[in-house]
Amino acid sequence: QVQLVESGGGLVQAGGSLRLSCTASGRTFSRYAMGWFRQAPGKEREFVAAIHWSGGSTDYGDSIKGRFTISRDNAKNTVYLQMNSLKPEDTAVYYCAAGKVVSAYRSPIPYEYWGQGTQVTVSS
Repeated sequence: QVQLVESGGGLVQAGGSLRLSCTASGRTFSRYAMGWFRQAPGKEREFVAAIHWSGGSTDYGDSIKGRFTISRDNAKNTVYLQMNSLKPEDTAVYYCAAGKVVSAYRSPIPYEYWGQGTQVTVSS
């Protein structure tokens, strides 16, 4: 089993930055793809970003528009999401996910492990 714990969420003004962290425990996740998803009240879970187990490939959701950066440090069992130029529409609960995902990584379905989420609120 793998346990994921997110941190770094909070309240930030529009245009500001925030860095989320996701730390894994239980066993190594060095060969797991990692993803970030978010869910706002009344909306479906939305793909934000994903990173290959090697860290060599990344992908982002359509609404990100170059503002976010995903990275990972396998030695620390940690994945990061650097969020810049935050907008009120970025307000949501952000979830970290892990799985042996080869394709369809934009969908939450193939991810095996999930964190409890961290709230990000962007004020106008």
